[in-house]
Amino acid sequence: MPGSPKLIDKLLASLPKEQVNALSRLIELANQRGTAIYLVGGPVRDLLLDLLPGDLDVAVEGDAIDLATHLAAAADLRIVRHARFGTATVSGDGAHIDLATARSETYEAAGALPTVHPSSIDDDLHRRDFTVNAMAFALNGNAVGRLLDPAGGRANLDAGLIRVLHDASFQDDATRILRAARYEARLGFRIEEATHDLLVRDLPFLETISPARVHRELARTLLEREPERALLRLADLGALRTLHPSLHFDSELGAAFGRLREIGPRAVLTAYWPLVTWQVAQPAIERVITRLALTRRQADAARALRELRGNAPRPGASPSETASIFAAQPAAAVWALAAAASGAVREQAHAYMVTYRSVHPLLRGDDLPALGVPPGKAVGEVLARLRAAKLDGEVRTRADEERLVRGLARNDE
Repeated sequence: MPGSPKLIDKLLASLPKEQVNALSRLIELANQRGTAIYLVGGPVRDLLLDLLPGDLDVAVEGDAIDLATHLAAAADLRIVRHARFGTATVSGDGAHIDLATARSETYEAAGALPTVHPSSIDDDLHRRDFTVNAMAFALNGNAVGRLLDPAGGRANLDAGLIRVLHDASFQDDATRILRAARYEARLGFRIEEATHDLLVRDLPFLETISPARVHRELARTLLEREPERALLRLADLGALRTLHPSLHFDSELGAAFGRLREIGPRAVLTAYWPLVTWQVAQPAIERVITRLALTRRQADAARALRELRGNAPRPGASPSETASIFAAQPAAAVWALAAAASGAVREQAHAYMVTYRSVHPLLRGDDLPALGVPPGKAVGEVLARLRAAKLDGEVRTRADEERLVRGLARNDE
C-alpha cells in the first residue's frame, strides 16, 4: 500500500507478515466493493501509545459479515459469524481480524445486552466505553490514515486518563466498571475524577450484570500481566464487594499472585481463580461460585482450597503424608495454597507441586507378580506403599524397591 499516511505505515510495521497479508487483502476487497473500513478501538489506542496492537478490530460502514465472508474465501481463512451483532472473526495461519458493522446501540434495561442498529463510524465511536477506545482511522478511501477522535481520546491518552463518554455509561453497561480498573492498571493511567464519581455512584448497577458476563470480564482481567493491580483497584473502588459481599482483595493477596507467577508460571490461569476466592469463608463459597459463574474445574478448585486451608498436612509431616493429602485435590488449589499460605503449609504445598507429585517407583505393576505379589487389589496397594517409601527416602534404587516388594509379599502370605 504505497503512499499510505504515517499511521498506516506504523500499523503495518508493527504487524507480522500474516496479519499484513490479511489486512491488505481486506482493504483490496473493501475498495472493490466501495466499502469504507476503519481500524477502531484498542489497536488505535495501542499504536498511539507505541505499543504493539493485538488482534485487529475493523469497523465496516456496510455489511461486515458479508465482507468477512469474502475475505475468508479469498485468503483461505476460517470465519465465525455473530449475526445478532453484525460481527465476524476471520482467522488462520497467524492472521486474526475482527470485523463489525459500524453501529449504534440502545439498551432496553440496565445490564441487558444492547440492541444494535447499523450506522456510521461516528455513531459507532460514540457508543464505546472510554474515550481512549473511541478512536479510529480510515484504512481506505480519500481519508485513508486520518485519525477520527470525536471524544477527545488522544488528549486523554496524553494525560493518562480513563474517561467515559457520557454520564449514563456505567448504568447502560456496568461491566465498564470492571474494564475501567483493567485499563487503568494495564496502561498505568488513572480514572478521571468525574468518571470516578460516576463509577462509585453506579456501583449498584453491577448487580444487573449476569454471572456469565461477570465471569468473562474477570477472565480477561486474569489474563493481564499483573492482574492483581486491577483486582486491588476493584477492591478499593468497592466493586468486588458489590459483586458479592464476601469478595475481598488486599496487598497480601496481591503478593500471592506475584509469588504464583514465580513458582508456577504455567499454572497461573487455573490457580488465579481459587486465589480470587481466598478470603471467602466456607458458608459463602457456593454463593460466590454461582455469582462468578465458575466452571466446574474452577469451582472444584475453590472448594478444595477451603478444605485444604482447614486440613493441611501437620507441621513436620513426611513427604508421603504430605503427598497423600495433596494428591486428592485439584492441582490449581495446591498451587494457590503454595502461593498464599504461610510457613510450613506453603513450603509443603510448594514441595508437593515441584517435587513430590513427580516421584514414582521404578517398578511398574506388571513387574510385581514376579516378585511374589498376586494380581488384583494387592498390586495397587503395594505400588502405593512403594511410592511412599520412595518419597520418604526408604528406597532409592530398583534393587531397593525389589527387596521391599518381596518383603511385603512375604508378610502377606
